[in-house]
Amino acid sequence: MTDALVEAALAVRLNAHAPFSKFQVGAAVEDSTGKIHTGCNVENATYGLTVCAERVAIFKAVSEGAKGFRRVAVVADTETLTPPCGACRQILWEFCGDVELVLSNLHGKTETIRLGSLFPRAFDASFL
Repeated sequence: MTDALVEAALAVRLNAHAPFSKFQVGAAVEDSTGKIHTGCNVENATYGLTVCAERVAIFKAVSEGAKGFRRVAVVADTETLTPPCGACRQILWEFCGDVELVLSNLHGKTETIRLGSLFPRAFDASFL
């Protein structure tokens, strides 16, 4: 059985705008209703304004009215499965909490972990 969330991340990866790094990443988030929202990385010539796939997917979902998320998938063309960067971990934590995170590559390798295992002692609104 294929995982629709991973398939969505795999498909959107092809839309990545990565002319500088050539590192295309796709992400998909499943909201509390089961709807899947996708995002790909979008690079910018200033590099610092580049936005990762995970953040694009979350921001897009939020802008479409999604509330609550239960799973996130990240797909990249790497041998070693690629986890979210630090900035994405922060955004994912704030919007998803200790969500199920599915890492996958183009070779069919997949690993499912909890975000909390990648982001211990996360900062969130509870500290404000």
